[in-house]
Amino acid sequence: MQLSVIILNYNVRYFLEQCVYSVQKALAHINGEIIVVDNASSDDSCQMMRTKFPDVTLIVNQDNLGFPKGNNIGVAQAKGEYICILNPDTVVAEDTFVKILASIGKSIPLNVGIIGCKLIDGTGRFLPESKRGVPTPWVAFTKIFGLYKWFPTTKWFNQYYAQHLTKDENGQVDILVGAFMVMKKELYLEVGGFDENCFMYSDDIDLSYMIRKLGKANFYFAETTVIHYKGESTVRDVTYMKRFQEAMQFFYGKHFKKSIVFDYIMRFGSIIFSFFKKTQQQNRAVTIDEYVVFSRNVNFQIPIAEDKKIGYLTDFNLFAPDSKKKIEVIFDTTTFSFKEISSFMHSKATKHITFKNYIATSNYCIGSNDANNRGEVLFLK
Repeated sequence: MQLSVIILNYNVRYFLEQCVYSVQKALAHINGEIIVVDNASSDDSCQMMRTKFPDVTLIVNQDNLGFPKGNNIGVAQAKGEYICILNPDTVVAEDTFVKILASIGKSIPLNVGIIGCKLIDGTGRFLPESKRGVPTPWVAFTKIFGLYKWFPTTKWFNQYYAQHLTKDENGQVDILVGAFMVMKKELYLEVGGFDENCFMYSDDIDLSYMIRKLGKANFYFAETTVIHYKGESTVRDVTYMKRFQEAMQFFYGKHFKKSIVFDYIMRFGSIIFSFFKKTQQQNRAVTIDEYVVFSRNVNFQIPIAEDKKIGYLTDFNLFAPDSKKKIEVIFDTTTFSFKEISSFMHSKATKHITFKNYIATSNYCIGSNDANNRGEVLFLK
C-alpha cells in the first residue's frame, strides 16, 4: 500500500464528511486507505462515518486523548509506506497525493523528511504557517512583535514564516504544519511519532524539529493546494490559552537549554500570542448581499436566501462581482473539482467575497469566512 491518510476528528461532523469525500477522490488512482480516529466526539461524527463511509476504517476513542496520541493510534493501524496526517477541517485537491508521491526523487529530494504543501483558508488567502522556521527565542520574538512583516526579505527577521521562499516556490523548510504532513511511516515511528507529553499545538513543531535533527530535509511543496478552514475544533477560551502556553513551554523545555531569562521571555511571549489569538476569534455575523452559484448543471438550483439575489453561472470566467456588494460564492462540488474550487478561491481572495461548498450527499453548504473564526454550515430545505 502506498499511502495511509490519518484524520483525527473532534466534533466537526460536517467538515469531516467533506474532508473524507475529498480524500476519497484524491485516492482514486492510488493504492491507499483512510483511517479516521475520533477523540470522543459528542456530535454524530461516528454515526455519519458508519452510514456514509462504511469502508473507511473508524477508530473510536472513549476519551479525548489529544492530538498526538490520537494520531499515534491511527498511524499504528496504517498499512501504507507513506502516511498523511490530515486535519478534518481540510479539503484536498484530486491530484494532491498523486503529485506529491510522483515528485519524490524529482523536485522533492529522496532524503525528504516531512512534506507539506500550500494551505489556504476558507476565504482563499494563503496561510503563512504552511512553511515555518524553528521558533528559537529570537525567531519567536520577531513573530510575537510583528518584525517579520517589516523586514520580509531580511534573514535576521524573516525566519518564522520561512520567507526565504515565496508561497509559490518549492524548497526546504524547518517546520511544517500538522494540518497536512506526508512522510514515510517508518520515519514517523523512528522518532516515536508525536510526543504524547504534549496535548496539542506544539506537536507539529516538535515532530518537524525531531525529524530535522535526524538530518532529514523537511520540504514545502507549492504545486498543490489544500483548503484548511482552521479552528473548527477549538474555541479560543481560557482552556485554549492555558494549553497553548503549556505547549510552547513544553517545546522550549524539551529542546533548548534552560535559562531563567529565556523561560521568562517565552512565558510572556506565549501569553501575549495566545491572548492575541483569542481576541481574533470574534465570530461576527456576515451580511450577504448576493449569492453566486457555480454549477455545470444548467438545471441546478438550491433553496437559499429567497430574499436575496441569486445568480447561477456555469463558468468561472463569467464571474464579474460588484466590489461594493458582499458576495457569497457557492460551488456545486458534483460538477466542479476541489482542485478547480481551491484555485478559484485563491485567485479571488478579497474581503467582499466568501465561499461555501455544496455537499450533495447531505444537502448542505459549508465554509468559513475568517481564518480566526469557526466555520458555518448552511442546511438546505
